[in-house]
Amino acid sequence: MEPPASDHEQEKIERLRRAMYSRQLSEKLKERPRRAMDEIRPIVGEDWREEERGVDQTTVAPRTINLARRALWWVLGGAIVFFLAAAGFFGYYFLVGGGSLPAAPGNIDIIVSGPPQIAGGEPTQLQITVTNRNNTALQLADLVITYPEGTRSVGSGNFTQFNCSRPEGTKDPTYDFPQQRICLGSIEPGGSRQGTVSAVFSGESGKEVEIKADLEYRIGGSSAIFVSSSQYHTSLSSSPILLTVEGNTETVSGQPVELRITAASNANTIIKDALVSISYPFGFTFTSANPSPKKPGFWELGDFAPGQKKEIVLRGTLTGESGDERVFRVTLGTRKSPSEGEIATALSENAFKLRVSDAFLGLGVAVNKVSGTGAVVAPKENVNVVVSWQNNLGVAVTDAVIVARLTGLTIDGTSVHSIDGFFRSSDNSVIWDKSTTGGVLSSIPAGAKGTVSFTFQMPASEALAEVRNPSLTITVNAAGKRLSESGVPQNLQSTASQRVAVASDLTVSAQGLYYANPFGSSGPMPPKAGSETTYAIVFTLTNTTNKVTGGKLRASLPPYVRWVGIYSPSSENLSFNQTDSTVTWDVGALEPGVGLGGTQPRQAAIAIGFTPSTSQIGQEPILLQDITFTGIDDATKKAVSKDVRDVTTNIVGDPGFSASSATVVR
Repeated sequence: MEPPASDHEQEKIERLRRAMYSRQLSEKLKERPRRAMDEIRPIVGEDWREEERGVDQTTVAPRTINLARRALWWVLGGAIVFFLAAAGFFGYYFLVGGGSLPAAPGNIDIIVSGPPQIAGGEPTQLQITVTNRNNTALQLADLVITYPEGTRSVGSGNFTQFNCSRPEGTKDPTYDFPQQRICLGSIEPGGSRQGTVSAVFSGESGKEVEIKADLEYRIGGSSAIFVSSSQYHTSLSSSPILLTVEGNTETVSGQPVELRITAASNANTIIKDALVSISYPFGFTFTSANPSPKKPGFWELGDFAPGQKKEIVLRGTLTGESGDERVFRVTLGTRKSPSEGEIATALSENAFKLRVSDAFLGLGVAVNKVSGTGAVVAPKENVNVVVSWQNNLGVAVTDAVIVARLTGLTIDGTSVHSIDGFFRSSDNSVIWDKSTTGGVLSSIPAGAKGTVSFTFQMPASEALAEVRNPSLTITVNAAGKRLSESGVPQNLQSTASQRVAVASDLTVSAQGLYYANPFGSSGPMPPKAGSETTYAIVFTLTNTTNKVTGGKLRASLPPYVRWVGIYSPSSENLSFNQTDSTVTWDVGALEPGVGLGGTQPRQAAIAIGFTPSTSQIGQEPILLQDITFTGIDDATKKAVSKDVRDVTTNIVGDPGFSASSATVVR
């Protein structure tokens, strides 16, 4: 604390104050003269600068602060949008929407209670409570319950019926499923209505069930109908009908298939008008069924009493490649009305998988060492048939029997021989079993293989004269037994076939003519060295059973034989090539039976001139050589080729010709 000023100092201050505020003394106060300041030289130069040290931006405003600011702006923007949306919603709701109504649907509670899971085909009870939380009464209220398709009614429920008088033209209460309408009358503010409904639900096990409850009502002073809704979800714990499909899970392509479909009621009430639909897989051919279907793949089984079973036995054949898996889809259900021809509500479904596998005995047929479908034999030819077999299963096959049946052409039974089999003439079959094979087929281990064989002779051409496109089919069937996984014996079947085509017995001949020359002959006979003798060469074709297409006959003239240039008939297509001295007859198609049974053969004749040399005296020179016929057998699709011997001056067969005229003379 400062010490108090002395009296003298106080007096000096007081005088100064009076002088400052006094008009007489203030004029005497004069400003003292100012003294000029001397120029002072700066010690440091004026151009000196100190560079300021920069400050790191992150020190001023770290990155985290920027991110926080950005996030804060987003939060602030979201809050503004939420506030505007909420304001708009509540404004609409209370001014225009349901909130503006004196009895808003949002203030009506519809609670449906029931089990979390229900059993299909069993009566199920649901409890429904309707509460009016509005400040006004709900007039002419109707509870409308919508059930899923296939639901059946078991009563109208135990809701108390109130005053249900209603204006003309409005819907009356109804209990026609799948919709049920229950009249609740007028529900006072704060009042509630409670009751139960019962129904039988249908469908597959695990199927979700949805029940919709709507409350239709009116309010005083308005003719409009308002609706408040609620939904109840549950699921089916079991199907009212159990559907099973039994049959072999493996089959061989082309082998008969039998499936047994069993439907058993699992409900405590009658299931009316049950239907079964079976979707067949690709490659399945329907043969028969017991009972017969109403239409392909569709059966009407009628009503099912509680615990009743019904069965369908389906038969057919399935074709496919080894390893293919085919699925039969079986659906059991009901329809809306007896006039409809399809299932409306499915009660149970089953997918049965059937695998196409290799035959239990892999069979192969070889004819004259040719397997497949390309076997072709000639009339009266001896045929050797070898049937190979192999156990394709992982278990042994017992009591195997192999049967080869000959169909098509009639085979002389006396020509059929088998070392290890027996020929049964009653049905033209060769049979091999454990007795004929010395016990080999009594038990065939897994993977074992072997062969059986027989021989026979094809009919002669004379026997085939009236047959067109003759062929023989060798069908091999095998049967045996194996133990199933459950230890029950199963019968097995396997089949294979081979078609043997008979080639057409085509004949080709070439005849030299002098005395019967259709063109007229000239020159000496026997032929004389240095002199020309003319001949005719006649080609003759006959055919037995199969049509031959693309036929051509070619021949060559020796250098000492001349092409005269005429042929007959003119309708045939014959030509001569001067370059290589080749004669070509384009036969084309040769029909079966030509030249047989009194019909005319196919013929063509050409004229030639022969001038022998002295070096040929005493010889029988060739007049036409390298005679060959080619074509395609239309039935067997195999090439046909016939070679004809050369025509010489020894024209045996010409009327009036003698062997002494065959050699060239001087």
